[in-house]
Amino acid sequence: MEKIKVTQVKSSIKRPERQKRTLTALGLKGIGQVVEHDATPNILGMVKKVEHLVSYEEA
Repeated sequence: MEKIKVTQVKSSIKRPERQKRTLTALGLKGIGQVVEHDATPNILGMVKKVEHLVSYEEA
């Protein structure tokens, strides 16, 4: 299965609670942190919802 690397590039301060929870669900706790996930539709959907706060690339 394909992998995706997600990096948080912007802060979650002053963001809606829903976006904060999405970042937490992705395993991101701070700027610069990188996590690797399988590229499932669920993960891709979460990344899409917070794509203004993260960067991602195929691993």
